[in-house]
Amino acid sequence: MTIKNKAKSGIILPIIEQCARQEGMDSKDLARNIGAGSAVVPHNRHVELKQPTAIGKGLSTKINANIGTSKDHPELEPELEKLKVSLASGAHAVMDLSTGGPINEIRQAIRQACRVPLGTVPIYQTAVETVEMRKRPVCEMNEDDMLRTIEEQAVQGVDFMTIHCGLTLAAIERLKRNKRTMGVVSRGGSLILEWMVYNQRENPFYERFDDILAIAKEHEVTLSLGDGLRPGCLADASDGAQIHELIVLGELTLRAWDQGVQVIIEGPGHMPIDQIAANMLIQKQLCHGAPFYVLGPLVTDIAPGYDHITSAIGGAIAAASGADFLCYVTPAEHLKLPSLEDVKDGVIASKIAAHAADLVKGVPGAAKKDLEMAIARHNLDWQRQIELSIDPVKARLYWEEGGAYKGPTCTMCGEYCAIKTFKRTMARCDKKASKKG
Repeated sequence: MTIKNKAKSGIILPIIEQCARQEGMDSKDLARNIGAGSAVVPHNRHVELKQPTAIGKGLSTKINANIGTSKDHPELEPELEKLKVSLASGAHAVMDLSTGGPINEIRQAIRQACRVPLGTVPIYQTAVETVEMRKRPVCEMNEDDMLRTIEEQAVQGVDFMTIHCGLTLAAIERLKRNKRTMGVVSRGGSLILEWMVYNQRENPFYERFDDILAIAKEHEVTLSLGDGLRPGCLADASDGAQIHELIVLGELTLRAWDQGVQVIIEGPGHMPIDQIAANMLIQKQLCHGAPFYVLGPLVTDIAPGYDHITSAIGGAIAAASGADFLCYVTPAEHLKLPSLEDVKDGVIASKIAAHAADLVKGVPGAAKKDLEMAIARHNLDWQRQIELSIDPVKARLYWEEGGAYKGPTCTMCGEYCAIKTFKRTMARCDKKASKKG
């Protein structure tokens, strides 16, 4: 039996108990949600995760960090360093999106060093091997190789996989009828699209979904049903092709659940602020309450170099409106492979968004942290403020750079500190009141 089937039968596994304790949640409630499909615990049966996580209904908003090599930067060591930074900064999951160097060996090394759920996009490896090893164009990928890659990665211990199975021939017709400004911006989606158009055939991930389910069930892989038609700019948001794909993913979700396979649904993308909440509600309705995993959404297209901020704005609104899992976006998005500092900035920005949403969701313990920070600020307790910070390292660096450690106040207000002034004023009031008494 799979994790989902056991949870549905009322069997509470140790991993569910562990995740429930982390959330301050009753393990029976978590098991009930996993059984119903509204929460997942990505955990490949071939690995023993040191830091498992639960994603979905009733849980704190989780964050994923993407790492991985490229053809221009195929070295493993920088990606292992990014993994360390991601985990140290608080990422709950990591995806290896490697497309350069010895991909299998790189993933094995990342898997060994990764204590949280690890995800991949198998079509990337199939495409690279078709071009680099078989010396054939991407459009001549072999569909058996596509499934073989999924199985190989499952055996290696990948916990969740993005499978672009909702991009169908019918969806392509919608794209033709209603042309987009940016077309298809999902890398995996574009690879499948090219294969379908070249071969004049249906998406093999859609046609052979039952085969994929068999692999996922055998190895306990959570399927992250990919948004190959996510909007890549504000002008393309919420169009017919995007919604069509979501409808298909909802249908495939039910088929996966019938086999006991856990499912996450991926979503946009670039999207104006006033469309985000509605999109979250539509997804939950069309996909039967399955956990929603969003890239951003990025709320403007004109901030390259600062897209961790545009993403955090959209992510906070999305999570507060029902999204469960935020994929980080770094300042390097749209520009280059991220650096270590970019990775940290991306994770921290997403953590801020997630926490802001958790305050709205009423996640246990979320508001307590802000109250503790407020008390520490009122007491001018700098050490406690630093301890409570999302990024204590940066908070301490700024505090020390400002020379605040030389006195009770920070260097912006100094003697004119509002908190100091307030306390002095109230002390006078108390003194006058006591004299009158």
